[in-house]
Amino acid sequence: QGDPVQVDESALTGESMPVEHKTGDIVYSGSTLKLGQIDAVVFATGSNTYYGKTARLVQTAKTKSHLQKAIMKMADFLLGIALVLAVVIIIVTIDRGSPFLEVLQFVLVLIVAAVPVAMPAVLSITMALGAGRLAQKKAIVTKLSSIEEVAGVDVLCSDKTGTLTQAKLTLGDPFTFERIEPQEVVFCAALSSREEDQDPIDNAVLNGIKDREKLRSYKIEHYTPFDPVHKRTEALIRSANGKLFRVSKGAPQVIMALDRQIDQKKDAIEKAINGFARKGFRSIGVARTDDSDSWRFIGIIPLYDPLRNDSKSTVDMTKKLGLSIKMVTGDQIAIGKEISRQLGLGTNIMDASAFSKTKQHQVGELADYIEKADGFAQVFPEHKYHIVEVLQQRGHIVGMTGDGVNDAPALKKADAGIAVSGATDAARSAASIALLNPGLSVIIDAIRESRRIFERMLSYAVYRIAETVALLGFITIMTLVFNVFPITPIMIVFLAILNDGSILSIAYDNTRSAPEPLRWKMTFVIGISCALGLFAIARSIGIYYISRDWLTLSPDSIKTMIYLNLSVGGILTIYAARTRGPFWSVKPAKTLLFITLGAQIIATLLAVYGILMAPIGWQYAGTVWGYCLVLFIFQDFVKLGARRIFSDEESGYFGQHSKEDRFHPIEQL
Repeated sequence: QGDPVQVDESALTGESMPVEHKTGDIVYSGSTLKLGQIDAVVFATGSNTYYGKTARLVQTAKTKSHLQKAIMKMADFLLGIALVLAVVIIIVTIDRGSPFLEVLQFVLVLIVAAVPVAMPAVLSITMALGAGRLAQKKAIVTKLSSIEEVAGVDVLCSDKTGTLTQAKLTLGDPFTFERIEPQEVVFCAALSSREEDQDPIDNAVLNGIKDREKLRSYKIEHYTPFDPVHKRTEALIRSANGKLFRVSKGAPQVIMALDRQIDQKKDAIEKAINGFARKGFRSIGVARTDDSDSWRFIGIIPLYDPLRNDSKSTVDMTKKLGLSIKMVTGDQIAIGKEISRQLGLGTNIMDASAFSKTKQHQVGELADYIEKADGFAQVFPEHKYHIVEVLQQRGHIVGMTGDGVNDAPALKKADAGIAVSGATDAARSAASIALLNPGLSVIIDAIRESRRIFERMLSYAVYRIAETVALLGFITIMTLVFNVFPITPIMIVFLAILNDGSILSIAYDNTRSAPEPLRWKMTFVIGISCALGLFAIARSIGIYYISRDWLTLSPDSIKTMIYLNLSVGGILTIYAARTRGPFWSVKPAKTLLFITLGAQIIATLLAVYGILMAPIGWQYAGTVWGYCLVLFIFQDFVKLGARRIFSDEESGYFGQHSKEDRFHPIEQL
């Protein structure tokens, strides 16, 4: 019970403007009483309060990385193939009389080489190097797997205040009557303001004064600050010539009541107030006394939080990147609609207070509204958490921006929690990426770079699966059909060291940023990989026939020829896997080129001079290189054809990058 009070709810809603509460209203824990006094009854404590629920949501919010799921699926696929083929090889070779220990040794080495034990390390290194690039773009990664998540974000829930807007109250064009200049209305409002109070409305009004020297020439004889009961400020002013008059600003209805001749102005004033309200502006009435010390209503000052200069262009860019932005604000619906309209996001703004009023049988309908909404107003922390949760349940990868304690639960729950510039420690610890520069433009840079990093990880995954399929399939066919072990265990070890070691340089490769969100589509990844792997099997069988029937080499020399083919042809596979279009469509990085070339020079020297294998000389080594390079051209065509089969969209083969770039592994695991 008591008079109305002004309450700061910024810790909960993120909005800096105090909110008025009167008898019968609920004031939440974590709020701060700014003005007034009132008797209240505490009916909830601890985890039952809004603030307590926020802390509990931070503790319970857990997300599973899509990358971890993808790695496990790929590992299970390859391990399953390796074990099945290993059992087949053991049974067949022992049945043919081969020594058990010799067969077992070969199979164990084969399994170790075939299973992608280095995949988590390679992907982690790729993401770690990518995190360094993001840091250069003023985005600090606190959780490596979030890089892959950012690349897949298709819905971005953005905080309004400070991210889309400047978080700074600004004067709009005042409404005035005839013979009254707009600047006079602002000047009178400034006279009834006090800078030392650090009130956001007073600061906005004072910042709107162009002539500060003129303002200082007036002396405030007496000042009455704003209070929730009277809802206005008042000042007794002495002008430079000694004349006394009073000025006042506050709630328009209160200021109107001061003017005894308001009836003839009332309709115009109410029309102006309603017009400002539709635009989401806060209206401040201004009055001053005339020579007879009678109050005269002189105008209305609209206040608003202006958009950041880059917000509109950044929102347009996010749409081109395939993202849907949903604005989240603790402000009123009218303000949310106007800001959303200015940004081109749409005006379907949902009142978050409806969440708690939804009955059980309406939960599905509410989820539909959330998915279709352009934004949300009057949002509290648990509402943000619920928004993220519903969108995730609908199959979206969700990004959430925030800066305050109130944002922490949603930041941790989101697939990509992004703490914006100036965020609190609580928000930074809950988020997976922290931005050092304000606004959404940094997020766009982070999304583009994350998609490039994702492309590198995808290239390695396709390469690794393709090479495993090629090695296992070729050895199994040679063992079962030709009754020979085509390579020795030490050759398999050389392949694992040189090829897998050099492929770490994929983390430095040049890639293009995809125009759409990226996800791990395992049908796509495994389909492309198997197509490349099957071609590599045919290539290796071809070199076996050439070595045996055309070159008539000895069995040991044939094994060396096969080893060099597997090494050179295998490393060429990454150059097919790394591009969406033809292999020449994106120039490889010098680091990747030099390191992989260096590894193959070593492999060639091993084969030429017969280190732990039969020597074949430079002539036959050159034959293998020429053979692999020619067939690499055809392997690239196989890749392009496989992309057409396993992708949902069509594309030409050569030079049509605008279409080719639309090939992307998009599908939820």
